[in-house]
Amino acid sequence: MSAADTMTTRQHIFLSRRLAGALLGGLALCASLAGGAAAAEGQLRIAKQFGVVSLLLNVVEDQKLIEKHGKAAGLDIKVDYVQLSGGSAVNDALLSGNIEVAGAGVGPLFTLWDRTRGRQNVKGIASLGNFPYYLVTNNPEVRSIADFGEKDRIAVPAVGVSVQSRILQWASAKLWGDKDFAKLDRISVAVPHPEAAAAIIKGGTEITGHFGNPPFQDQELAENPKARIVLNSYDVQGGPSSSTVLYGTEAFYKSSPKTYKAFLDALDEAAKFITGNPGKAAEIYVRTTSSKLDPALLKTIITNPAVTFKVTPENTLGLGQFMHRVGAIKSAPQAIGDYFFADPRIDTGS
Repeated sequence: MSAADTMTTRQHIFLSRRLAGALLGGLALCASLAGGAAAAEGQLRIAKQFGVVSLLLNVVEDQKLIEKHGKAAGLDIKVDYVQLSGGSAVNDALLSGNIEVAGAGVGPLFTLWDRTRGRQNVKGIASLGNFPYYLVTNNPEVRSIADFGEKDRIAVPAVGVSVQSRILQWASAKLWGDKDFAKLDRISVAVPHPEAAAAIIKGGTEITGHFGNPPFQDQELAENPKARIVLNSYDVQGGPSSSTVLYGTEAFYKSSPKTYKAFLDALDEAAKFITGNPGKAAEIYVRTTSSKLDPALLKTIITNPAVTFKVTPENTLGLGQFMHRVGAIKSAPQAIGDYFFADPRIDTGS
């Protein structure tokens, strides 16, 4: 990472933490679970996270697509975007009523879906696309997750909560058995993706592994010759999967149907735009995130055959069933309609 990129990263992290503090200060989770006020039509506050996984939202924001589809339905929609890091902060913001839409991993979605059943009834809205997530290490002694030792530290967005952490638990269960699914939690640490990527690239810190997402994992592999992939999320999940999703409360879904539909229509349009215009999409990402990422590397990420931009969730059910099997959630999801709100574009998902 360049000095300018590092400065931008620190500014984003500082902003994220300040926003999270402002949103969540004094919030008690048990109180928030009691239920929240219905969202008003024409109001939409969206929490997004770091990385190319949020490119759909970057395009939607840059092109003002929500506002466009709202006006087509006769509604003026005020849209605000909040940058947060980690599923815990995003979930708390949603439960406290400070946002209508949460953008985080499918692991945090399952956690909140399970906890809020019969209360706020949180469910998924749409996928942000399929992306392979890599667990990258700069430790030459580590060739698989079995090689991580007590001196290693694996950076994830939120220990035991983020989708990266849940996939690592799933991989651990496959290797050591369900009883040891959380074996690597003890050497995992919660670090935002930009900070973790800088640690892997530079080396010399306690962080020797980072389970990230694009573009951070790609920067690590490109800028540190010692960096290598230890684990690919697709291998654990059984193929291309929608690991990062958008979700909200039943109150938003039912009380703001025009806003909800405009949002989903905007996401669908953004997905088609990115697929057809990867170069322009890369320019939008750089412009909206102030990224110093090499445009050539960014375009390579967007056009990676393993990456698909679409709103229909794919291959998400398995993670929820694993989480239930090991006791991470009480309810067992059986079908996509259990944990995603109904829509023709969503109902065909998995």
